[in-house]
Amino acid sequence: MKHKEAINLLKTSKGQIEGIIKMIEDNRYCVDIANQILAVQALLKKANLKILDKHIRTCVTDAINKGQGEQKIEEIINIIDKYTK
Repeated sequence: MKHKEAINLLKTSKGQIEGIIKMIEDNRYCVDIANQILAVQALLKKANLKILDKHIRTCVTDAINKGQGEQKIEEIINIIDKYTK
């Protein structure tokens, strides 16, 4: 289910990005464009969290149960590190 939710968020983002491009081409007010870009960034972040949630609940959990979780945990830590920068 998480992947379907992420796909829907990404499709919405795609539509908004196309709208932003049109806004720029139409020389719309810069602050309105900036606000739309922020909205897309929020959707992308939400989609990413859905993907990571599924990854943790499936791949990471499976690897830990097999005693092979260290690499998967390191991957998640690296992603979290990118969020904090």
